[in-house]
Amino acid sequence: MISQKTRYLCLKHNYIVFEMEERNRTLGEFIIEHQNSFQYSTGELSRIINSIRLAAKVVNYKVNKAGLVDIVGAAGEQNIQGEDQQKLDVYANEVFIQTLINREIVCGIGSEENDDFITVAGSDNSHNNKYVVLMDPLDGSSNIDVNVSVGTIFSVFRRITPVGTPVTIEDFLQPGVNQVAAGYVIYGTSTMLVYTTGHGVNGFTLNPAIGTFYLSHPDMKYSEDGKIYSINEGNYVHFPQGVKDYIKYCQLEEGDRPYTSRYIGSLVSDFHRNMIKGGIYLYPTSSKAPNGKLRLLYECNPMAFIAEQAGGKASDGYKRIMEIQPTELHQRVPFFCGSKNMVEKAEEFMAKAK
Repeated sequence: MISQKTRYLCLKHNYIVFEMEERNRTLGEFIIEHQNSFQYSTGELSRIINSIRLAAKVVNYKVNKAGLVDIVGAAGEQNIQGEDQQKLDVYANEVFIQTLINREIVCGIGSEENDDFITVAGSDNSHNNKYVVLMDPLDGSSNIDVNVSVGTIFSVFRRITPVGTPVTIEDFLQPGVNQVAAGYVIYGTSTMLVYTTGHGVNGFTLNPAIGTFYLSHPDMKYSEDGKIYSINEGNYVHFPQGVKDYIKYCQLEEGDRPYTSRYIGSLVSDFHRNMIKGGIYLYPTSSKAPNGKLRLLYECNPMAFIAEQAGGKASDGYKRIMEIQPTELHQRVPFFCGSKNMVEKAEEFMAKAK
């Protein structure tokens, strides 16, 4: 009989094996149990989440070997944004794309690492699948060399072009309110997959001993207020006045302030911490990045969907992120995301300084 408490089973060959609590459900069991709550319950969305789970385990294995094999450092090429690609960027991109293609469950894929979207046809050359996936296969990959947590971000939309025809750019340029699922994987001290299909947010932790994700963080929620603000203050002089004023507000010794400044530089890591502890993440426009730096389709929309499902808020400083109509695949926007009251306070400062 398995103990109700997690306990050490053995210590062999430098691996600690954990026996999971009997009450914990696996990700696979959770998906099956909740499949009928999804309005398009045909099993395809569940298979997409399962494919992402599989690819995440493969990438996790490589991330944990970084430093032991030739997988760290620059790949010698740049992506469409002009950013230096890391070897793990390229590897993760290939793993997620091939996993989704091989299972024949999507009709199109958009990746931050690819110039254009990928049209996916079935083995019979049909185009009958109904979903497109957009992703940042390895967010924060420049931190790999210094052993800082990185992540994967994904977003799922139902296609809007007719089934049976190849996807077009129209299927990808949908506002975030049309998302049917979104999530992220964080490769940290433990590896977690966090996702939503519009019915709350749940987190699953990987047991590396048996390669299974277990429900560890059910019904994740932001607190309405928080005490953490996350922003790269080294760019302070380049920020708009409203952001500068909000930072000064966070630092003021008054009421429950000053807040604590915490900035990792990996969006997934900063977001994950703030959702658990309460806080706000800001990546505004600046004189160096007049449109912001984060990508609307691959980073901001999925994180906004998760934030809202967890009781938080996501904004570009003035309006709701998920209501922005995309105009290009790699569109950048400013991003304010986190505990509801903190985001609204930041918006007040932006409005006053406008």
